[in-house]
Amino acid sequence: MSYVEAITTAIIAFPFIAFLFTIPFILYNYHQYGSIHFLKVFIIYTFILYLITIYFLVIFPLPSFEEVMNNTGPYINYIPFKFVSDFIHETPFVWNNPETYMKAILDPSFYVVIFNVLMFVPLGMYLRYYFKCSFKKTILYALLLSLFFELTQLTGLYFIYPNPYRLCDIDDLIENIFGGILGFLIMGPLDNFLPAREEIDEEAIKMGQKVSGLRRITVYFLDLILFLLLSLLVSIIINRFVLIIGFLIYYVFIPIINHKATLGMKFLNLKMEYKKHWIISNIFRYLFLFFYYFILPLGFLLFVLFIRNYWQLQSITFMIFGLALFIIFLFYLLHMILLLKLRKGFYDRFFGFKFISTINFKKEI
Repeated sequence: MSYVEAITTAIIAFPFIAFLFTIPFILYNYHQYGSIHFLKVFIIYTFILYLITIYFLVIFPLPSFEEVMNNTGPYINYIPFKFVSDFIHETPFVWNNPETYMKAILDPSFYVVIFNVLMFVPLGMYLRYYFKCSFKKTILYALLLSLFFELTQLTGLYFIYPNPYRLCDIDDLIENIFGGILGFLIMGPLDNFLPAREEIDEEAIKMGQKVSGLRRITVYFLDLILFLLLSLLVSIIINRFVLIIGFLIYYVFIPIINHKATLGMKFLNLKMEYKKHWIISNIFRYLFLFFYYFILPLGFLLFVLFIRNYWQLQSITFMIFGLALFIIFLFYLLHMILLLKLRKGFYDRFFGFKFISTINFKKEI
């Protein structure tokens, strides 16, 4: 597998790995800033793509087990700057003969060294610009990442292979660290032309003063998960699964003692506001939400299944069942799109309800 193939594989794997990171990323940003700034999304996800790419470049191509079994070493190079002597002895480079320059550059003992340096240049740039790392911390993180890569190779991809399939080289550590330092220095003058991290954070908190549709959806599902966990805990204690007790504790009593906020709302810097009789309105609002998002679609599906069993006509019932699923999916998809766009549900006015952001603009960032 060439470098291009390793990069292509990284790009293909990126959406799946990024998906696993997305939920923690959303929760953290809503907790810390009350919003998700598009520049943060771009920076963080390009950083993830970068890390995936260099990892794949390190581990690929994977050899066969037979090749690894036949690899008898050496496995480690302890001699620093051995790449200098390799370049002198293994390339046709002659300092007073320019015709040898290109051949020397194309030799692996040269371009592999350059590749190891360039591979860590973006790391130094990211660490200085976004993560605000000092020069010493940049060196430390570059060393740790490079050491992780070398141990990955030394352990035969975490002992999947019986022997190391690549050389664990101290020169790689030196070259990677130098690349991190180079990236740190390059970012110095570039930093003046880019928005500062503090400016991005400040703008994110300003955005967090308003409650976005995605923030509403996030707190709804976070509350639902916490409510179900609480209900499960209650069922273990009383030896009976009773949702009503979990509902009263999570959606009624906790908001009463927590200044009109559930645990999920508190974490995401939100609280509820009702025009009048907020406790009663809150109970009926959540009962409606459970009916609207769960009982109604579930009842519709059960009705379609009943029709299928009653008619006993496979072709017709299959079409009805498929059409019903499509209608349900399309209906709630459109509802979510409108919620994202309008930042409020059609039922909010009926209950006299709205979300209030509690993010503090003066919060230290």
